[in-house]
Amino acid sequence: MNRRAVPHSPAEGSEILCPDLLPVKEEYRNQWFKVMDRASYFTLEYDRPQVVVLPVVDAHSILMVRVKRPIINDCPLELPAGDSMPHETPVEAARRELSEEAGIYIDELDRFKPVIPISEMPGRMPVLLSVFQIELTTDEFNSRKTFDGNEITSLELLPVKTVMEKIVAGEIYLSSPVAIISRFIFSNIKEVIANE
Repeated sequence: MNRRAVPHSPAEGSEILCPDLLPVKEEYRNQWFKVMDRASYFTLEYDRPQVVVLPVVDAHSILMVRVKRPIINDCPLELPAGDSMPHETPVEAARRELSEEAGIYIDELDRFKPVIPISEMPGRMPVLLSVFQIELTTDEFNSRKTFDGNEITSLELLPVKTVMEKIVAGEIYLSSPVAIISRFIFSNIKEVIANE
């Protein structure tokens, strides 16, 4: 196996990472994803890029959503996320997901800063998640509109220290939020310590 350079843009994150695993056969498809057999590796693949948004409020809190997840019988804390719509760029999808899941619409796309994509399930998903960070103000959070109540049960604005405690305690336990938030904390450790 060759070591691959880490992709740094959302476009790089949406490429199939294993094009040399041949033959490729589609085993199943629905409106959201397909299951592929790639040289006897069964993969779960979305037809459109997947995005995750890290909303940081006033540089010291993280906006998280509680999402109904019947398969794990829980409503875990997550970051706003989802798939792109047809003809939608990853950054446009990030803006839409923040609006739908948190009720916060940001007109300026350049406020969504791409960060290094992540792998959510390296044993099953041959693409990376596109990740965007957005800096919000408390006023933007307080002036939010209605969010998708069918999927989202609540919003939680948590100080970074509380987020860290919840990760350690296992209260935030899904892989992509843990990875994305941990990278944010490690990248900003001086500021995080100063804000305690």
